[in-house]
Amino acid sequence: MGVSYQDYYAILGVPRNATEKEIKAAYRKLARQWHPDLHTGKDKETAEEKFKQINEAYEVLSDPEKRARYDRLGAHWRAGQDFRPPPDMDGFEFYTATGNAGGFSDFFETLFGGADFFRRGARSAHRGPLRGRDVESELELTVEEAYRGGEKTLQLSAREICPACGGAGFDGGAFCNRCGGTGEIAGEKTLAVKIPPGVREGSRIRLKGQGAEGLNGGERGDLYLKVRLLPHPLFKVQGDDVETEITLRPEQAVLGDRVTVSTLDGPVSVKVPAGARAGRRLRLRGKGWPRRGGRGDQYVRVKIDIPDNLTPEEERLYRELADLRKGV
Repeated sequence: MGVSYQDYYAILGVPRNATEKEIKAAYRKLARQWHPDLHTGKDKETAEEKFKQINEAYEVLSDPEKRARYDRLGAHWRAGQDFRPPPDMDGFEFYTATGNAGGFSDFFETLFGGADFFRRGARSAHRGPLRGRDVESELELTVEEAYRGGEKTLQLSAREICPACGGAGFDGGAFCNRCGGTGEIAGEKTLAVKIPPGVREGSRIRLKGQGAEGLNGGERGDLYLKVRLLPHPLFKVQGDDVETEITLRPEQAVLGDRVTVSTLDGPVSVKVPAGARAGRRLRLRGKGWPRRGGRGDQYVRVKIDIPDNLTPEEERLYRELADLRKGV
């Protein structure tokens, strides 16, 4: 009696020439999406079955020996198709399915002999200490926090080594019930992060030893925090420079004036030259973003607006001005 063929590449959603890195990334994404603990009711039953398929596919495709054995069957099989060992597979040993040992399908057991093959491969997969992987997360900062630097307390979600299986993802030949075969469980940690003054958008802050746990006594990986500056109502950071705006009344723009402008160091008094047009930029030297050997500049863009609620006298004067400008 035949068994149902399992298309492991289709289950993980990767091409047959996928790299080890691509297979691992696809597996982690699907394993977290279909973890049974994230589902309830009838959806939980569906998730459990899907989760078993995902783990089985990864068990085969992540192991070079199993993958090579599986690939020898060729690419012409369809998922769910009745599978019987081909007659032309010389030197290929097939096994008699004996049941769902360790949660594997009959197809898996036919190829690999069930859980015993899995245990042999799993034990040899983790010899000696392995360093934990590096982790990247995002660090949101206000413009002021990035400019001044300092210390910021963060609470981050973390993936820790499963204490039940030690990160192996299996327990006694079956996938670990605690972590579902991922080797990790979700957790949280609080960190105090030192922010260097003048940190920039897109830069990364490295926290040594705050990444994923290592296996078999291996050291932890590192945590990289990628900086993202939050939008600011006044300031816009452009490389070494900072941009802001001032709004002038028509008479200030025509006659010139002295106005107060916000900077990252506090308000300063700025002289607006007579005849300042809308869109003109006034330069404040050394009031921009910190850089090696000094600071950039701040540019103040001029906007002109009409005041609200003109008094009758103000309106009369504007009309007189309009009459004077006729024909000019």
